[in-house]
Amino acid sequence: MERLLVVEDDLHLARLITSVLEREGYRVALATNGLDATQLAPQADLMVLDLGLPGLGGLEVIRELREGGWNLPILVISAQGSEEIRVRALELGADDYLTKPMGVREMVARVRALLRRSRPEQEIQIGDLRISLKRRQVFVRERAVDLSPTELELLLTLAQHPGEVWSRERLLQRVWGAERGSAVDERVVDSYIALLRRKLGDNPRAPRYLETVFGQGYRIRDNR
Repeated sequence: MERLLVVEDDLHLARLITSVLEREGYRVALATNGLDATQLAPQADLMVLDLGLPGLGGLEVIRELREGGWNLPILVISAQGSEEIRVRALELGADDYLTKPMGVREMVARVRALLRRSRPEQEIQIGDLRISLKRRQVFVRERAVDLSPTELELLLTLAQHPGEVWSRERLLQRVWGAERGSAVDERVVDSYIALLRRKLGDNPRAPRYLETVFGQGYRIRDNR
């Protein structure tokens, strides 16, 4: 389920937008000022942003997020409809712009379009395991999981090829850069798989993510 962040200081309008989006099946969080928006943005898949916010304004929110490397889609919804403001918001990094008052059906359609364009390149979803490729972050049930660079590379290698069995030798070559036939102990792969399972909360006897294919290697479940 996609997570949306609505940033709007008009509580009546904010509740209306939230209600509409929740009826469409999205999980929605609400921020009423720019500072909260920047703090909640990393947990969102898309932001619906008003420009006229108290304190940190909407344009500053866009600037801070883009300068910080956050690439979530931003749909601006604002009463400021001048061409100058629209162009400024888009130049700073907004992905789309709607002028208030707007139709809710059009808003929902634009949210869907932005999510459709962004998700395939940015994330891998396997059950309740979510991997952000852009940020190189991993979440289980929306809780961040702290992985070492090697653990993350191992998980990404498997997750980018769901259902495909990877032998220990092949994983050593891809993740550790070991040459074919090298003296690197293949049991290091088993150790890292065990670490990943522990951190992801994955039971090897009833795996949700990482499966052992006896005599062959490992694969990640294909839930597509």
